[in-house]
Amino acid sequence: MPPRFRTAVLLALALSILHFSTRQSEARDSASPALIDPARPAPELKLWYSHPADQWLEALPVGNGRLGAMIFGGVPNERLALNETSLWSGGPTDGQYNPAGGSAALEQIRALMLSGSNEEAWNMTTAKLRNRRDNFGTNMPGGDAEIEQQGLRGPLSRYRRDLDLDNAVATTSFTANGIHFLRETIASHPNNILATRFTANAKGDICFHLSYSPGSLPCAIHAQGNDTLVVSGHAYGPHAEPNCGVAFQILFHVIASGGKVTAAGNGLTVTGADSATLLIAFNTNFHGRDPAALCASQISAASALTWNQLLSAHIADYQSLFHRVSLDLGSGIDIAKPTDVRRAAISPSHPDPQLQALFFQYDRYLLIAGSRADSPLPTHLQGIWNDNTAASMAWCCDYHLNINTEQNYWPTETCNLSECGEPLFHLVESLTLLGHQMVRAIYGIDKGWACFWSTNAWGDIPTGESGYGFEIVGGVWIATHLWDHYAFGGDRHFLATRAYPVLKGAAEFFLAYLFPDPKTGYLLSGPSGSPERGFRGASPTHDTALIAALFQDVIAGAKILGTDSDFCARLQAALDKLPPYKIGRNGQLQEWLFDDDGGDTSHRHTSHMVGLFPLGAITPRKTPALAAAAAKSLSLRMDRNDFEDVEWSRANAICYNARLRNGDKCEDNLIVLLHKLTRANLLTVSVAGIAGATQDTFCVDGNEAAAAGIAEMLLQSQDGSLDLLPALPARDWPSGSVTGLCARGGYEVALKWRDHKLENAVIHSTWGGPTTVRYGLAVCSLNITPGQTRTLNAQLQQIAN
Repeated sequence: MPPRFRTAVLLALALSILHFSTRQSEARDSASPALIDPARPAPELKLWYSHPADQWLEALPVGNGRLGAMIFGGVPNERLALNETSLWSGGPTDGQYNPAGGSAALEQIRALMLSGSNEEAWNMTTAKLRNRRDNFGTNMPGGDAEIEQQGLRGPLSRYRRDLDLDNAVATTSFTANGIHFLRETIASHPNNILATRFTANAKGDICFHLSYSPGSLPCAIHAQGNDTLVVSGHAYGPHAEPNCGVAFQILFHVIASGGKVTAAGNGLTVTGADSATLLIAFNTNFHGRDPAALCASQISAASALTWNQLLSAHIADYQSLFHRVSLDLGSGIDIAKPTDVRRAAISPSHPDPQLQALFFQYDRYLLIAGSRADSPLPTHLQGIWNDNTAASMAWCCDYHLNINTEQNYWPTETCNLSECGEPLFHLVESLTLLGHQMVRAIYGIDKGWACFWSTNAWGDIPTGESGYGFEIVGGVWIATHLWDHYAFGGDRHFLATRAYPVLKGAAEFFLAYLFPDPKTGYLLSGPSGSPERGFRGASPTHDTALIAALFQDVIAGAKILGTDSDFCARLQAALDKLPPYKIGRNGQLQEWLFDDDGGDTSHRHTSHMVGLFPLGAITPRKTPALAAAAAKSLSLRMDRNDFEDVEWSRANAICYNARLRNGDKCEDNLIVLLHKLTRANLLTVSVAGIAGATQDTFCVDGNEAAAAGIAEMLLQSQDGSLDLLPALPARDWPSGSVTGLCARGGYEVALKWRDHKLENAVIHSTWGGPTTVRYGLAVCSLNITPGQTRTLNAQLQQIAN
């Protein structure tokens, strides 16, 4: 059956918000203080350690949405591993399309598919439809700032390094010579620089030497005066033609109080200072920027401010986002232990719920640090941080659109960080032009746009290898984020000018691209593979689910905007002819339409379950048989001893089980993720030996998908109602509270529970209008005016506000 119920839900949503203005929908942020006390941080929001980082995966990340660093906290040798989101090798290309031409072969390929000659069809697809991946490039690591703190004698004591999530400050402190030293590092978004402050509790004891290690980046280094180091170079590296990549400049500028700053060779030396501040500006010429002018301007502006002014502006800017959500899962004796010790000890018998809450807020922190509204690019495979592992492998450090980039942005709406999705929207919009050129060249279709499995900083669209990359719906999946942004926030202008044109363009292509099956009457897609699982005939479930969601979103959007009724009638007719979900011979959700493989595989990808999460086409309440089949698919993979257990697939399991209303399994998967698939700094990793990883490789998708899953455990809204605590663990999390979670329809929700039962819920509406609220078997209807807040008890009865 086609998932028609999602159309009904979307149309109901459309009808309920036709009367709301952009001004009303933009009131959501101003409503946050009604639910959240901005002065009250959640308990113990610090990652902390009793020793310096020896490896990159022990260092602590800071970022301002564009510029990032990993802080090692070493004594006497400190290392700041630098990153910049637009530091890419390669460059934009065109004319990559297969000169053999594919459009003439498309009908022949499809005939082979329908006859069951899948291998022959796929060989022809590889020969005729693939395009090249020339000069694609990768994000590159930005080299290291190396600091040798001098004059330290005797044994060290009172060592501690931490990352305070409440104010986004990384701190290293220690005692030497009887003197207590402090280093504080921030990535300032208001001032667009990195800054490290050196202080001590005695005068004249700040002494250090600063140098820069470029790694593989070709560059020139020279001093400018006595207090500034200038680095100019290029991001030449793998996955690109020789000597091709963006140009960059880095300025290191030191301001000392007391003492002296001098230039020494290719470094700067501070001696006898009472305190010192290191400012780092780092820019590239991406999209025509002038890196030298930007660096000079940023250093000049930051130099005019005191450290306290820099710090105050940074904290205020950061907390305006971070303080929107709090999560309290209790405390306990573990909070007195270092984070790496707690991570190593977590298990089902020692669940450490407060560490789970810390991890959730850390994941929100990483999203804020990696993606801001003015970031030139969205977060790549490693966020904005890069240790050169992903960049130097066959994957490259790019934008994978077959799961990973989507996961990076799953928490934006539910976790009250809507603005952080803006760089992703810009990237999707950039894909439409090249995506149109691609479908015209490869398929001979002169309507709309599409995108395959990956893209780069310039929006290039390769098909990838035939075994895993030829997936036609990568653009559709990433474009669903634009609809979600509207569905949560209600910005009608955004819908009309940005989301709807993008989605309509994709729908125009797929309306022309689908072809009929003469035997069943279904409209089929193909040739296209199920992500990284290969090709087994037309219309893998992944394709059908996403195309259905696309058509439904366009129909709902057109209804809201009062446009394109004839086009939507054609979409609805096509939607009604899409193939149904099928249940296979082992009771699993079938991955391919015409091939039931039984679902018993160790493979990490579960793309056929996209209808369960994030799309919401499969739910236990409305499609119980399909929900049971999805659960079976998950167990057939994950219960195997040889399951390809990587960070993003384990995080996916949290999201899936949340939608399946199984809170204990959500927590089980969260604990496995924390214990096995993070490292000391709680960054998630794709482990060596799986999916081509030659060593443990940080990928931020596991962090962000986990945050989305935890939010889904506490609040869901995918089927037109507000579901409170739908997957609260029955074993742990006995009492707690959460504030600031967001739901479709313009709602912000705070919840408190005790003894595993809801105590009260506070629901704030920015749009106004009717909604249904559910908790267990209890159901109530609310009709809230814009800006109004309602408080409900455990029986969902209203309490006077």
